[in-house]
Amino acid sequence: MKILAVIPARAGSKGIPNKNIRIIGGHPLIYYSIKNTLESRYITDVIVSTDSQEVKIIAGQMGIKVKWRDSSLCGDAITLDAVIADAIPEGNWDYIITMQPTSPTLHVSTLDAAIKYTIDNNLDTVISVINAPHLSWIEKDGKKIPSYSERLNRQYLPPYYIETGAFVISRASVVTPKTRIGTKVDVYEVSKNESQDIDTFEDLRNVAAVLDRQKVAIYVNGNNKRGMGHIYRALELADEFYVKPDIYYDINQTNLNVFGKTTHKLVPVNGIAELFEKCKEKRYTIFINDILTTSIDYMIGLRSVLPHAKIVNFEDDGEGAIKADLVFNALFHESNYPQVYAGEKYYISGKTFMFYKPIEIRDKVKKVFISFGGADPQNYSDRLLSMVCKPEYKEYHFVVVLGRAKYNVDELMDYNKYNNIEVFHDVSNMPELMSSCDIGVTSRGRTGYELAILGIPSISMAQNEREEKHGFVCNENGFTYIGLDPADEIIESNLKMYLSMSKETRERFKNMLLSHDLRGGRKRIMSLINAL
Repeated sequence: MKILAVIPARAGSKGIPNKNIRIIGGHPLIYYSIKNTLESRYITDVIVSTDSQEVKIIAGQMGIKVKWRDSSLCGDAITLDAVIADAIPEGNWDYIITMQPTSPTLHVSTLDAAIKYTIDNNLDTVISVINAPHLSWIEKDGKKIPSYSERLNRQYLPPYYIETGAFVISRASVVTPKTRIGTKVDVYEVSKNESQDIDTFEDLRNVAAVLDRQKVAIYVNGNNKRGMGHIYRALELADEFYVKPDIYYDINQTNLNVFGKTTHKLVPVNGIAELFEKCKEKRYTIFINDILTTSIDYMIGLRSVLPHAKIVNFEDDGEGAIKADLVFNALFHESNYPQVYAGEKYYISGKTFMFYKPIEIRDKVKKVFISFGGADPQNYSDRLLSMVCKPEYKEYHFVVVLGRAKYNVDELMDYNKYNNIEVFHDVSNMPELMSSCDIGVTSRGRTGYELAILGIPSISMAQNEREEKHGFVCNENGFTYIGLDPADEIIESNLKMYLSMSKETRERFKNMLLSHDLRGGRKRIMSLINAL
């Protein structure tokens, strides 16, 4: 079977000058139509009809024949039927396909599916369309009237097909200088992304956005030992892209439940080998690691399956960091490599915290916030609850939040029997609970930053040796840091000190906490990622 594709590409575009040769997505616009015809499983021959020397050069460089178009066929009033008929060389063609150069987002798989559909159904003509049902109006006898009989939600409206201009597949016998439409006609539906047809500068901007669209993946793990800050940050990051990232997690390290009720795409993998295999098929442009520490071998392996991707690592103090394009270590203050950005300036705040103002310091402490992140491996929550349930603390109110990865939640929820203690599990609005409190008790991870954003004076302690290295949650910045696994008497003595602390001292701590710009980290990070 002989199938000819004709690409009409004249030089005289007035709406967008030089439209067919404009560079978009790194290539001239006409490149995409030529590429689809060359990669098609069905198209046997291709010819470009043009009066443009530049188009002739591009077509020649891609190995495509050119039919020089006479000036009589270049006017605005000339129909495309005449142009296509003129371009067809002698031969016994079965089908002639008009391929417009203004539809660069069309996939070759869609084109081939449409050709197969035409052949299988013995059709004379098939036109590319998008199904876009809308409540619409028409004019009849000088009046504007609805074109529908019943108002329905869009998904219940009957199909409404709009031509995209991407392709017209015609049996060769029906193509004349006046028509390419035969008797047996059908349409072939393409997706919204593939329906882009460039007529205006707005169309040009939309197509550029599609062609330059990032393809993003995030690999993250979180558990009782590793902590949950990685999971929370990954979900915040996922919302910053104008695409829906694939979020990978290792089923041997992370329970699906720790992601909560997110609607982001979660992809389980059974080890690194399966992760690499999946990545090889996807061709991501950006790959983000939030897995605590990377090795040289892991990063080399990732580079081998994603050679063109930009790799961004978070909180990575492993040897693999030197192989990343960007590394953000908000919990550390120093950087040994130029691609590493360290310090609290690169902390990503939860979106809900951006809507809350810092607390007002009251004359006396009445309410205490207690939380140790998503996992609390040192069981600080248990120890604090066993302290504050004593009668001597009954005049104070304690709000205790347990994270998603805490293992003995049911046991600790029993503390709700005390009138002055409220225990919550996996709350959806942390800033609401925090901002109702006067002081806080927390670890040195994400929760410390959240308390600082709200200006809440807090006691902190490390959960592990890694947290001991975290720089922001420290005495110099307005916290009272009491170390890793301090004795109960140390915890309790500091708690009592805070409960009796003067308003003036708490105001000073608040001002120290608020002197750091923790709300701008998200913008700084995304600016650097998008600049890669």
